[in-house]
Amino acid sequence: MSRCFSVYFLCRHTVQHSLSQLCAVMVKHETPDRWPALLQLLNQSTKSSNPHDRQVGLLLLNKVIESNPEPFKPHYCQLLQLLRSVLEDHNNPTALYYCILTLTAITEFIGTEEMHLMRSILPNLIVALKCLIKADQNQASEAMEVFNELMESEVSVIVPHVADVVRFFLEVGSDTNLSDSLRVKALSCVTFLIKLKSKTVLKQKLLSPILQAIFPVLTAAPPPGEQDPEDEEDDSGDGTDNESPKHCAAQIIDTMALHMPPEKLFQQLMPLTQTCLASENPYQRKGGLMCLAVLAEGCADHIRTKILKSVLQTVCQSLSDSSEVVRSAGLFALGQFSEHLQVSQNTSVGKAVFLFIFGFQAFKIWFFGVYTWNEVLACFILFVTQYPYLPTLMETMLSALNNTDNLKIKELAVSAIGAIANAAKELLVPYFTPVIESLKGFLTTTTEEMRSLQTQSLDTLSVLARTIGKDVFSPLAAECVQLGLNLTNTIDDPDLRRCTYSLYSAVSIVTPDCLTPHLTAITTVMLYALKSSEGVTVETITVALVFEIFSIKTNVSISHFLFCCFQAHLEEDKAFVLLDDDDDENDEKDTEIFLEDDKGTDIHDNAYIDEKEDACEALGEIAFNESAPLLFIHFNFLLRCFCTSFVPHSALLKLLDIVVPCFLETVRREPERHVVMGVLESMNSVIKSCKEEVFKNPSRLKEISHAIRDVLKKKTPCQDSGGDEADDEDQQAEYDAMLQEFAGEGIPLVAASVPADNFFPFLNDLLPFIMNKAKSSCTVADRSFSVGTIAEILHALMSVSGGRGVAGRLSNRLLPVLVAGAKDSDPEVRNNSVFGLGCLAQAAGPIVVSDYPMMLSVFSNLLSKESDLRVIDNLCAALCRMIMSNVDAVPLEQVCYIKYFS
Repeated sequence: MSRCFSVYFLCRHTVQHSLSQLCAVMVKHETPDRWPALLQLLNQSTKSSNPHDRQVGLLLLNKVIESNPEPFKPHYCQLLQLLRSVLEDHNNPTALYYCILTLTAITEFIGTEEMHLMRSILPNLIVALKCLIKADQNQASEAMEVFNELMESEVSVIVPHVADVVRFFLEVGSDTNLSDSLRVKALSCVTFLIKLKSKTVLKQKLLSPILQAIFPVLTAAPPPGEQDPEDEEDDSGDGTDNESPKHCAAQIIDTMALHMPPEKLFQQLMPLTQTCLASENPYQRKGGLMCLAVLAEGCADHIRTKILKSVLQTVCQSLSDSSEVVRSAGLFALGQFSEHLQVSQNTSVGKAVFLFIFGFQAFKIWFFGVYTWNEVLACFILFVTQYPYLPTLMETMLSALNNTDNLKIKELAVSAIGAIANAAKELLVPYFTPVIESLKGFLTTTTEEMRSLQTQSLDTLSVLARTIGKDVFSPLAAECVQLGLNLTNTIDDPDLRRCTYSLYSAVSIVTPDCLTPHLTAITTVMLYALKSSEGVTVETITVALVFEIFSIKTNVSISHFLFCCFQAHLEEDKAFVLLDDDDDENDEKDTEIFLEDDKGTDIHDNAYIDEKEDACEALGEIAFNESAPLLFIHFNFLLRCFCTSFVPHSALLKLLDIVVPCFLETVRREPERHVVMGVLESMNSVIKSCKEEVFKNPSRLKEISHAIRDVLKKKTPCQDSGGDEADDEDQQAEYDAMLQEFAGEGIPLVAASVPADNFFPFLNDLLPFIMNKAKSSCTVADRSFSVGTIAEILHALMSVSGGRGVAGRLSNRLLPVLVAGAKDSDPEVRNNSVFGLGCLAQAAGPIVVSDYPMMLSVFSNLLSKESDLRVIDNLCAALCRMIMSNVDAVPLEQVCYIKYFS
């Protein structure tokens, strides 16, 4: 090993880097204390007088500690002393870089013993970072992560040096000669520090220095011939919004508004803002408006009660500014005010927006300058529709559609019509026909250059279907469904398919009957989208799974969860070897290394992932409006996949909130027996798979119990209707029996999923309907179903909270039914009854000990003549349950002979 380490120092840097990674992997399995050669090498090399040797030693130290920091914990104090000395080696920037990365790796794990040392290192760290910035800004940007790690895990280390740290951040963030990425990192650290220690920032009188430093950043003009990213026309349509120093400066003010007292903040902030707003420089005015915009959320009450009139006047005046960047900033501010200050109904604001829209002849100013904030305009369209401006507004939209060759303007006009339809709803009826006529040419196009316009037209068509009114849209519903099917059959484009799913959902609200003939084709396409790995690389699948399993991402959409589930259960993909339980190498850190190797994969910007999300949402909405059993089968399978996958709890609850109400509504309304049977079967399967998760909604237990009761009482529409005319009486009777069986099978599943005391009132209500079928006058099928259901209920009560008490309260009612069943002429009935008696003994425990002699007598008589081996087998099991429940109550000497019969 020592020879290998000697060779290590003679290799090129790339080879040394690879060898260091190899050592890092080995350290995972061989702790440093059991590898003295490694510790010896690290000690010698990091203290070497040779600068190159120190670099190489620190590289190795960094890699092995990043790989497995905790085993080095006994050496942390010694290590921190070493790193402090390295930080003073200002002429060796590579050594500084690896030194700071090592500090970052151990920060999370330092304890009280190391805290004093870490605090003493802070001044050296700042000086070292300044040296590293001069040498390599990319490395410095990465090394700045040490402050984020300190603030996340040990912010108290920074507090004694907070003034120096903030000054350093501001110095870097304000330096226009540095790279944007480095400046962004520094300004982001200021934001994080304010979020964590706003009181300390105020106490140290750092508010004014921070504002004085960031306002020049916020109001800086872009280089000559360029624009700020948010002001550029985005022809790509990808919505890219890269962080910039200016964006980070606005975030700092936003964070101040959220975490500092408004009075103290406004005292320092408003003079700077007013100076900007009064400036001749348009970017100064833009900066002032951006400042007002980001204050809206955190200081909403202060603005609303103290200065709302004046800031509204300022912002509305900005909409007629001679500079487009100022007008755009004003609209952004209005959007923030509308969201956080509820000003969208303000008459003066609405008029200002309207006059802005129509105050310029060039439509492009509006479309590109305003509609980048689509939701901003939507906030004010309601005002427009309530005043006599709607005809002018729609005339403008239709003119943009019909009188320009610019596809981007057409696309934005189509999108605007959708926003107007959401606000205006039935008020748009007079314009429905010309809008549809304008959209038709876009909807049926097959050229690639028109694809974006086509997908936007489909989206707007879906909005119109939901908002324009059933009577107006119904005549087009069938044609829309056929349009969607034709498009998905001829064009392979995930974005286009997403729009057809939304269109199907909208049609299901207006005229669900139009979907029925095409449900198989529609759901097949959607489920294929969920199962397909087309356009999704192995890396994407792995990233999605890692995000969910390790909770790296929050507020994740349902589509990502479903995608993972489907891939895991339906596609035998080699990607999942990365998460195989049998592979000890595949831990979280391995996955992070894997992710770093492929920076091009982004699951959050993937049309195929988005398609899966929309397919799931469409299936949910269609299911609310369609009672086809095919959909319930799909949802049943989705949920079963869900419950057997490692996914966050909130996502499962969201999907259950879609599916279970759909089941219940169908039972309440559906006139077809076979449909309700499919629903009940699927609902039982969901309850069995998801158990208590189904009942997280407090009203769900009552709703499901009442649905079961209605079926058992024959009070559902499908039972009242008398069935299809083609069904004869025997078939109707068979369907009724099957319906009740499906309903009854749900009772023990519910009993196994909720605390027994919660379910007892509903169970008490349901049991008579089950027990009535155990009468000797009932059919063998009914008797078997009755005692079998009772047995399963008792079996379920064994494993839930409060089950023993509820079983004991029911024992006097259930024991006679089960004893009678054990004497039945049919072996299936006897078998179920004997099983039930054993479950009663175990579930009720000491409460039924007094009934043991009678139960043993029944078993003895049964054994003397029983020939069915299943009954004997269950009888032996019942005796075992009695013995386990109360061994002293069973005369073991008398019952041991049973083994000779089995």
